[in-house]
Amino acid sequence: MTRGTMTRGAVTPGTVIDIGIVGLGFISRQYLDTLLSAESVRIAAVADLDASRAQAAAAEIPGCRALTTGELLADPGIGTVLNLTIPAAHAEVALAAIAHGKDVFGEKPLAATLADAQRMTDAAAAAGVRLGGAPDTVLGTGVQTARAAIDDGRIGRPVSASAMWISAGHESWHPHPDFYYREGGGPLLDMGPYYVTSLVQLLGPVTHVSGAGSRSRDERVIGSGPRAGERVAVEVDTHLTGILHHASGALSTVTMSFDGVQSTTAPIEVHGVEGSLIVPDPNYFEGEVRLHERGGSWETLEPSAGYVGSGRGIGLLDFVAGEGRASGAMALHALEIMTALAASAASGRREALSTTVDRPSLVPLTPAATWRGAVGASA
Repeated sequence: MTRGTMTRGAVTPGTVIDIGIVGLGFISRQYLDTLLSAESVRIAAVADLDASRAQAAAAEIPGCRALTTGELLADPGIGTVLNLTIPAAHAEVALAAIAHGKDVFGEKPLAATLADAQRMTDAAAAAGVRLGGAPDTVLGTGVQTARAAIDDGRIGRPVSASAMWISAGHESWHPHPDFYYREGGGPLLDMGPYYVTSLVQLLGPVTHVSGAGSRSRDERVIGSGPRAGERVAVEVDTHLTGILHHASGALSTVTMSFDGVQSTTAPIEVHGVEGSLIVPDPNYFEGEVRLHERGGSWETLEPSAGYVGSGRGIGLLDFVAGEGRASGAMALHALEIMTALAASAASGRREALSTTVDRPSLVPLTPAATWRGAVGASA
C-alpha cells in the first residue's frame, strides 16, 4: 500500500510563513477570516483568473500584492501556496507550485481524479516539499472530542459507523454550480470528504469499499444569480451509498446525495460494544457530541480535544507548524475511498484500496488565543 509521509520537520516557533493564495471564490472568505487573525502566517500575495477580484482582495490585506498565478508561484518569497481553485484545477496549480519548490495546502478534494492526486503526492515527495489538504473541520472540537472518547475506550471496541448527508443540490443558491455536476464534483466528492475523513479520523484507514450510485435527472436548473434559469448538464452520479471496510475490522456505511431534500438522521454515529456516539456535522468545527454508554443514558460531552473557535484555514496553520494532521496522505486516502466507491458503484464489485494512512495525533484542546498565536504550542 502507498503510505504518504511528510518531508519537512516542524517550523521553528515564532517563524512567520509568507503564503500565497490562488483562487478567491466563495470559500476564500472563510480562509481569510482565520488566516488574518493568526500570527504564524502572512498573506503576501493573492491571484485569481479574475484580476479585479484579486485586486479587491489584496486591497483588504495589509502588505498583500495582487499577482497573476504564474507570478505568485514563481515568487521566491512565498513558502506555501494555498490552493483554493475549483477541483478541476487543483492538480495543475499544485504541480506548478511544487515545481517551484513550494509547500502546497489545497481545498478538498485533493484533485479531481485519483491519478492526478497521486501525481501530486509523488511530485511533492520527489521535490522534498510538503502537501496538505482540506477538510480541516475534523480538527475542531466536534470530531476531535468524539475521537478522544473512542481513544479513551468510552464505547469499547468500535464495530460500526454511519454517515449521511442529504440535500436537493447546490444549484438553488450557487450562481455557478456547474462544477458540482462534472468530474471531480457530485455529492460524494463535494461533501464526502468531510464525512469520509471524519470516519478515518475516528476508526482508522480503509482497505476495501462497496458502493452503489444513481442520478435522478440529467440536467439541473440554476436558481439564482445572473444565470438563473440556465440548464446545467449532470455528468456524475448524484446519489451514492456504500460500505467502508476499515483495517480495524469496523464497518461504516456512507450515503451522500443531491437527490433528497432533508434528513433527521445524525450526521455521523459510531457504535462500539460498550457504547454509542453521535458526532456533529463534520462540515462545521464544533457541535454537540453525545455518548450513550452501556447501562447509562445519553449525555452531552464537554469539549475535550480540538482547536476551539476555529474556522477554515486552521488546517493550514497546523500544517505550517509542522503538525500536518490535515496531510496530503490523509487527503489522498480519502479521495481513493471516494473514487473507489464510485468505481464499485459502476462495476458492481468490491474495490480494494492501494493507499493507507496513519491516524494523525489527537489535537489537544487548544484555545483560540493559543492557535492564533502559534499553532502547536500546546501540543
